[in-house]
Amino acid sequence: MKKAVFVYSPEQLGYKFSDTHPFNHKRLTLTMDLLKNIDALDDLDIVPARVATEEELLLAHDPKYIDIVKRAGHGELSEAQCESYGIGTEDTPIFENMHEASAQLVGGTLTAVDYVMEGKAEHALNLGGGLHHGFRGRASGFCIYNDSTVAIRYLQEKYNARVLYVDTDAHHGDGVQWSFYEDPDVCTLSIHETGRYLFPGTGNITERGNGQGYGTSFNFPIDAFTEDESFLEIYEKAMREVFEFFKPDVVLTQNGADAHYFDPLTHLYGTMNIYREIPKLAHKLAHEYCGGKWIAVGGGGYDIWRVVPRAWSMLWLEMTDQLLPTGPLPQAWLDRWQPEAPVPFIPTWGDPNPLYEPIPRKAEIEEKNAQMLTKALHIIRNEKHI
Repeated sequence: MKKAVFVYSPEQLGYKFSDTHPFNHKRLTLTMDLLKNIDALDDLDIVPARVATEEELLLAHDPKYIDIVKRAGHGELSEAQCESYGIGTEDTPIFENMHEASAQLVGGTLTAVDYVMEGKAEHALNLGGGLHHGFRGRASGFCIYNDSTVAIRYLQEKYNARVLYVDTDAHHGDGVQWSFYEDPDVCTLSIHETGRYLFPGTGNITERGNGQGYGTSFNFPIDAFTEDESFLEIYEKAMREVFEFFKPDVVLTQNGADAHYFDPLTHLYGTMNIYREIPKLAHKLAHEYCGGKWIAVGGGGYDIWRVVPRAWSMLWLEMTDQLLPTGPLPQAWLDRWQPEAPVPFIPTWGDPNPLYEPIPRKAEIEEKNAQMLTKALHIIRNEKHI
């Protein structure tokens, strides 16, 4: 059995709205090239992403919606005809062959699932996935098909698995949460910037699930301008409590890299420190509770030059038990990509200290986050005894 596989096909780069759209999968190329430059990723580690079949997409999406996506991507529908399906909007514009490109991203996550569940690898990474805002019959927030929702249904149907989904993207993982809101065999945990200021506006602590699924939805909304220490305290305590509460067969983590200070679409003040720590605990708990079964996907991350390649490299390095690097980034990588980048690179694996001016409301923000965490953990502990 391999320690981990890296799922990737060049066709994943076809998921592209426009040259100016913030969602840019060039970050996949940048990350892979960075890992190869430090000899951390070998061609033997890479397995091709297959294309999800229509039958597989139907695990999470309506047939009418899939047909609309196909026709829109082949130029058969106008933006006006698609808007009620969330396509042709500013966030999720129509692009050529959008169905095929989207199905490739979903298929990558399903490839990762099969490698782990069939015992070919302990862990699997599909950075092209993580499109957590997609709904059954509607695109949303840059996401056309929801690969994580499809993958979780696939895990249930093919492998009869009890699944924990962990989402550390700065945006709430709404599409996945609502898909399993009444399902007692899927637990969703999302740590995200509060919806008071940020899309999609959901993810309140009171969103707990419904019916038989009540008590299997966990949200930890953090304040704008939250820094590393508060973020990581919430992450560690939430993860340990939820793993112990739910006892999953397999964990699927969504690893958006948009909680960083540099991210242009969010208001959090994370540094590279959180992206060193997030995969460490996921890895440890996967071995403690799931026999090592850990599937990871990408997600948000809109500073594709200074943040995403470093953050996602840490994820692969942790998965493969390689030493997390410190010091300078490889000069060959900086020389190759800096001419294309609109911003100066951070030339080191870590961030400068300090990265930003001190926050006047630091103590207040940390106190609000601590109060939220206390309430959330109280709910979990009470439900253990129900």
